Amino acid sequence: MHPIRIDRLSAEQHAALDRANRTAPDGRLRIRALIVLLAAERGMVAEIAAVVRMHEETVRRWLARYRAEGRGGLKDAPRPGAPARMTRAYRDALLALVRRRPRALGLPFSLWTGDRLADSLAERTGIRASRTSVYRLLGAGGVHLNRPQHTITSPDPEYALKKKRGRARA
Repeated sequence: MHPIRIDRLSAEQHAALDRANRTAPDGRLRIRALIVLLAAERGMVAEIAAVVRMHEETVRRWLARYRAEGRGGLKDAPRPGAPARMTRAYRDALLALVRRRPRALGLPFSLWTGDRLADSLAERTGIRASRTSVYRLLGAGGVHLNRPQHTITSPDPEYALKKKRGRARA
């Protein structure tokens, strides 16, 4: 295999790659910036591959792409497929809905379930989501639906006393 050489980086290129390596929100972009930095400093593809835990051919491919396209070549290429239906606005609508009581909205039930939330949001937004997607979005928003805790009460003024006596017998 022929070695891929990265010419000496200018101070501006080095600073931009170092910034991407330290602060990029995408972890893959961070590793790719590190690959280029190590190649400019050390130049040994096999050692770089061992450090970043990638195959040597993958390291060579990213270095070649950097040489051809510059720093922009380290980003992921656009992926095919439809855009996500569950946008941030949809998640915000879901979180706002789950924080309201169903009866207050005129619905014939008292507790939310994943299916009920999906149905209600489909009516409001026109976007149908699965129960699993609803639970995933709720979890990302820090909300978890729990089983209801049923309590038995009575209007009898002596109910608490009778309840205690019943427990003592059992």
